Amino acid sequence: MTETKGKIKVTLVRSPIGTKQDHRACVHGLGLKRLHQSVVLEDSPAVRGMINRVNYLVKSEVV
Repeated sequence: MTETKGKIKVTLVRSPIGTKQDHRACVHGLGLKRLHQSVVLEDSPAVRGMINRVNYLVKSEVV
């Protein structure tokens, strides 16, 4: 009974310059360093929480 976890593609669309320190840490924790950079991450509650915190800086879509 192997359940396949989904994946989420996250793209940085706004600069984190001038945002709160913990929001910048979330962007870095997601693996994003440059504008328009995309990463594909495992769908988990921790990742969704980080995306939710910085939803005004990133665009996310289910892969």
